[in-house]
Amino acid sequence: MPPVTKPGHEKYDVVFIGGGSGGVAGSRRAASYGAKVALIEATEKLGGTCVNVGCVPKKIMWHAADIAEKIRHAEGYQFKGPGIGQPQFDWASFKPQRDAYIRRLNGIYDNNVAKEGVELHHGKARLLSPSSVQVTRPDGSTYTLNTDRVVVATGGRPTVPSDDEIPGASLGIDSDGFFDLAAQPKRVAVVGAGYIAVELAGVLHTLGSDVTMLIRGETVLRTFDPTLGETLTKWMKHTGIDFRHGSKVARVEGTKGGELTVHLASGETLTVDTLIWAIGRHANTEGLGLAELGVKLDEKGNVVVDEYQETDVPGVLALGDVAGKALLTPVAIAAARRLSNRLYGPEKFKNDKLSYEDIPTVVFSHPTIGTVGLTEPEARKKYGDDQIKIYKSSFRALYFSMVPEERKEPSVYKLIVAGPEERVVGIHILGLGSDEVMQGFGVAVKMGATKEDLDSTVAIHPTSAEELVTLR
Repeated sequence: MPPVTKPGHEKYDVVFIGGGSGGVAGSRRAASYGAKVALIEATEKLGGTCVNVGCVPKKIMWHAADIAEKIRHAEGYQFKGPGIGQPQFDWASFKPQRDAYIRRLNGIYDNNVAKEGVELHHGKARLLSPSSVQVTRPDGSTYTLNTDRVVVATGGRPTVPSDDEIPGASLGIDSDGFFDLAAQPKRVAVVGAGYIAVELAGVLHTLGSDVTMLIRGETVLRTFDPTLGETLTKWMKHTGIDFRHGSKVARVEGTKGGELTVHLASGETLTVDTLIWAIGRHANTEGLGLAELGVKLDEKGNVVVDEYQETDVPGVLALGDVAGKALLTPVAIAAARRLSNRLYGPEKFKNDKLSYEDIPTVVFSHPTIGTVGLTEPEARKKYGDDQIKIYKSSFRALYFSMVPEERKEPSVYKLIVAGPEERVVGIHILGLGSDEVMQGFGVAVKMGATKEDLDSTVAIHPTSAEELVTLR
């Protein structure tokens, strides 16, 4: 069902701005309770960052890279024949295939929104008041939606330095641009040390590109538990990724889409085909009229909300990446559904809200990472050194027993417990399958599991996951 071209109601119960994960989830849930709901999306595609230029196409690219690794490992398992040990990846053919799948998801999102009775509007939104939103359609025409509430769920976008800050910075691309690459670049420089930088660098390197990581510190993933960053950095170097520590890009020369020369502040230069900026993200709040209404933004431009996703302006709420807390798709979805439950659902949901504690997450690195709860430094700061105990195991997954030594990926499992009852306050794992292992253990941590609870669980053998219930 195509977007409408004018309001279908004189007044709505709620207008969601932004057709990403949060906006779609919240609008559908509200409409399922019978609320009159409008959803405004500026682009022609629903799904936001996750579906179009984030989690989904990223994971597909990770799967492609993982298969490349399996082809290399196959020699150790005595597979023979053409191509074994030397994967040949056809990026140019794979990209349109991947894009076609994303378009299919866009269609599913369109159908799901329509099926729930959400009224979809295509255009740019601007709040005129806490109860009225102006929609500017692609042809420039405008109309206004009157509503009881407005939920801002406009997400965020990659941060890229301006050419004034770093001359030639615009010659590089960001994570969105990575998914526009029609051909695989042979030489790539990735600026940044966060999970997006790590994931993109890992995919490119594993598929055969020469990758250089330009980072400021000594390890990647500095906001994660130190054990994870230290172990992954060491392994990435071992696999052949070039690291330039303490790096700062001074200027970039060349032509967009062509060969680039990256000049570092140290005087070093790099010649690459593609420069990727992965230095962070910032909220999409420009042009929404928030400041004019008195909606408070923090120093980073995120919308400030309370535990119920409400801003300091009655009737205006915000959730997802635009609110700047736990920038993860499932977080936006969970917050949005709980908000609609509370506002429009049955009595049992009258106090529903998302708890932002103990949110599990993964990094699709090579190997993958899973994490939930406090890091070791955070736990020691919160509870005190004398109240914290660390259980840790380093090993190689059984899968690698048939693989040459230089290709045996590390696994590290770390359990952080607090107090005499040894309540589990943090789990941090790296290694084969960690992305799938973490979901179940995330439930355990959320339920307040203790070390004794894990110990009393019979291990599943032979698996990597059993390490978490056999740690001593």
